[in-house]
Amino acid sequence: MSTRGLFKNTNFRNSKRLVSRRNAKILLFALAVIGFALPAGGSALTTISQGYTTSDKLSLGSIVSLANNSSEQVSAANNNNSNGILGVVIDAGNSLLALTNGQTNQIQVATSGIEQVLVSNINGDISQGDEITASPISGVGMKATTNAKVIGIAQENLSGTNGSTETYTDQSGNKHTVTIGNVPVLVNVSYFYKQPDKTLIPSAIQNIANALAGRVVNTLPILISMGIFIVTLIVVVSIVYPMIHSSIISVGRNPMSQSAVYRDLVQMSVLVLAILGVSVIAIYLVLTKL
Repeated sequence: MSTRGLFKNTNFRNSKRLVSRRNAKILLFALAVIGFALPAGGSALTTISQGYTTSDKLSLGSIVSLANNSSEQVSAANNNNSNGILGVVIDAGNSLLALTNGQTNQIQVATSGIEQVLVSNINGDISQGDEITASPISGVGMKATTNAKVIGIAQENLSGTNGSTETYTDQSGNKHTVTIGNVPVLVNVSYFYKQPDKTLIPSAIQNIANALAGRVVNTLPILISMGIFIVTLIVVVSIVYPMIHSSIISVGRNPMSQSAVYRDLVQMSVLVLAILGVSVIAIYLVLTKL
């Protein structure tokens, strides 16, 4: 091959490389534009969704959980199956890629992206940035206020003025009126852990008070209970110390008075126990009633 021909082939290969690099750059630029444009739209497309079978009648935006012992069937998420939260029901047309296995009664479930999700104000009005979890109403979410598995983070607000009013009956048979609406949620299934409130009460004392009352106790009842405990401690010490001190002196001076001293000790012990009992009852009532 001549030198001219060698240069020609080399130039051709270099030209192909330049074209390939230019095409790759164009492709990357296009993907970047799509990535930035999608979240800004009113109904952003998710990267991928998957088809699942279900026996429930689920509307778009419903939160779903995986059925027990199944990887292909879902049901409407609620308080009872919130640990299996999977994603949100979407229209297949809102997905860049919708996977299906050809079975009937399938719905498309998105597990990522920004999607319109049915939510309620059962746990209070929803603000942008609130974590969304399952609620007592099947398929409808609510603001997470305790440790729970969540579907994602709300991107807009929901209050009593921008949704429809519905009534639901809780497990106790009581009826409640709530607001239900759609808000965009950044879908990302994870666990939400509530941060403890900053109070004057040490966490150890707060936990003891909660355990005694069987519920979360406010600061004021705990402070009152601590005051009762301190006063009781002072009273008990002021009784026990002189009693022991005088008993030792009496026995030392007159060994014959030992029986009388023991009798006095028993009486004073009963008094101390009674004081402690009244104190414990008072603390319990304060923690549970206030």
